[in-house]
This record gives sequence, structure tokens and C-alpha cells, in this order.
Amino acid sequence: MTENEISSKIIGCAIEVHKALGPGLLESAYQECLYYKLQKEGLHVVKEKAMPLVFEEVQLECGYRIDLLVENKVVIELKSVESLNDIHLAQTLTYLKLGDYKLGLLINFNVSILKKGIKRVINGYL
Repeated sequence: MTENEISSKIIGCAIEVHKALGPGLLESAYQECLYYKLQKEGLHVVKEKAMPLVFEEVQLECGYRIDLLVENKVVIELKSVESLNDIHLAQTLTYLKLGDYKLGLLINFNVSILKKGIKRVINGYL
């Protein structure tokens, strides 16, 4: 399955979760529900995947964690904030670079229509 096919499934599942729950909950609630929904769709999902930082020859465990990693290809960074800003985009791009992933989805559930809260982030093509 390609990154685009996976992202289409992710977006469909995220929309279903948002329709059921609406905006205003904590990020962790959306994460658990989306994790469940993606697994139910038969996708391999890792929650809170640790991302070590390598500086020169030293590997540092800095506590960076990808919210959800789907099929070991697509990074999902979840938010429940008033609005997305550049730091959220930078965080997603950092995860893509650290893990050498091509595609990320930055999803803000704190919106009236989820379509307005989704940003595709492509490694190397900002």
C-alpha cells in the first residue's frame, strides 16, 4: 500500500472519529479512538513510537514520540488546539526527517469540520 493510499484511509477514519466525538476533547482521547479505528480497518499502527535523536555519533533519548505511525510509512501528529501554527508543522517535519519517512499528517481535531484541520506534510518538500 502506498503512502497516499494509507493517508486516504487515515483521513477517512479521522473524519469518522471527529463526527462521532466532535471538537473539544483532549488530544489523548482522539489518539486512542483513531488508533482503535485504524486497527479495526486492518492497518498496522504503532502508538507513541519513540524517536531517538542522533547527534554526531551519539544517540540521545530525548523523549520525542510520534503519536501514531501507520504501516511504518505515515506519521500522524495529532493536536486539539485552537489553531495549528508553524511549530506544529515543524514538529511533524522533524519526525519525518528523524525516521526517514516520506509523508505525515498533522491533524487538529479542535475544528468544526475536520477537513479544515488536516495538513499533509511531505519530507523534503515543504
